[in-house]
Amino acid sequence: MGKETYTAALIIIGDEILSGRTLDKNTQYIAEKLNEVGVQLAEVRIISDDEAKIVGTVNELCAVHDYIFTTGGIGPTHDDITAESIAKAFGVKLELREDAYQCLVEYYDSEEDITEARKKMAYIPEGGALIPNPVSGAPGIHIGNVYVMAGVPRIMQAMMDHILPTLKGGASVISKTVEADCPESMVAEGLSAINNKYDTVSMGSYPKYQNGRFGTSLVLRSTDEVALDSAVNDVTVMVKEIERRMK
Repeated sequence: MGKETYTAALIIIGDEILSGRTLDKNTQYIAEKLNEVGVQLAEVRIISDDEAKIVGTVNELCAVHDYIFTTGGIGPTHDDITAESIAKAFGVKLELREDAYQCLVEYYDSEEDITEARKKMAYIPEGGALIPNPVSGAPGIHIGNVYVMAGVPRIMQAMMDHILPTLKGGASVISKTVEADCPESMVAEGLSAINNKYDTVSMGSYPKYQNGRFGTSLVLRSTDEVALDSAVNDVTVMVKEIERRMK
């Protein structure tokens, strides 16, 4: 019998993300796709292109999550150091792999087009498996419970599509929203009381301003659909009572 909950962490690697020059466009896609196969994205870290930081973060998160995903740092430039950092995290050598090299040959059509910089993308940690990249040739890496993917969204998504069927997951998280036509402060006490009733349901409130009025979106999430429906009903009743008193 499988675990009830499988968790994952995402490590976003890149100075360009931290500097604000590039926006992260991958987290939402990864979270939604993992949820579809019953894996909860429990943690996201954004770190620099620093070998010690990458090694330390990978080792830390590997110990507490079922799956680790990384994005960024596997291209041909000098600051793309994710592959060698992952090799160090696992205590293995980084080796030029013939199958990875052939992926580049097939993509570029000729070995003459594979510069030394591009050849760098065929170096894989010893014992690692390749993640196919139908978009730009250079493969991702799977070693242990770590999946190393490109940072470019279109390439990452193609890699993720290959990874997802191989993952073992638990129950998918279901999310439902109750809209309240009142400020967040008016639902806080009641929501807290309802939250205490349900151990398997997480609840969050998110203020909004629409059509000149303050309102609140109440988001409930759980893998237990029966408990979730019951909690949603309680929250809906509470909201309707508050809105009735406001009239």
